[in-house]
Amino acid sequence: MKLKLEISPDLVAIMQAEIAAGEKAVTTAMREAGAGLKSAWRGQITGAGLGTRLGNSIRLATYPKGGESLNAAALVWSNAPVIVGAHDTGPLIRSRNGFWLAIPTPAAGKSTRGGRITPGEWERRTGLRLRFIYRRRGPGLLVAEWRLNSKGRAVASKSKTGRGVATVPIFLLVPQVKLRKRLDLARDAERAVDGARGKIVAGWVTNSDRA
Repeated sequence: MKLKLEISPDLVAIMQAEIAAGEKAVTTAMREAGAGLKSAWRGQITGAGLGTRLGNSIRLATYPKGGESLNAAALVWSNAPVIVGAHDTGPLIRSRNGFWLAIPTPAAGKSTRGGRITPGEWERRTGLRLRFIYRRRGPGLLVAEWRLNSKGRAVASKSKTGRGVATVPIFLLVPQVKLRKRLDLARDAERAVDGARGKIVAGWVTNSDRA
């Protein structure tokens, strides 16, 4: 006697279809979550007034690069992690050498190298020496005997009589600065993770029904 057992429907085919449905659901959910988080972080940065250039430092990479996988993942990061991280945590900033932090006033102008101008660069650019003024209350000052132009910047005076020349504060000197927390990146990351879970389940069910 010969017995033959057949199972209908084909369990192997069903499992393969289920795995394929899961791979598609996970991959799609992670790509959408990554794109959403990238957009949210960029929106936070530009919304906080930190500029589109810093916002565009937020990048996204999804894995695998091609195809679908149950282990699909999305990585969102910044190409300027120190700057973005500082605005995300609101750290206390102190001088490296333990003395003063020099905060340029509008009269100092801008650095030719980008960012904030330093007292050393200002002196090299103008050929003048800054004078320190200690104040018992409030920040110390680095000043110069100059005049202010129409843009509010300190410029050399051409007057031989000294007319229009004033003592102009060029830098404020403080021992430390508390940077205001302007971002909450963890909030958007948590929302992306929570949303991805629901998308995986919904997508898996939909893909299974279509199989």
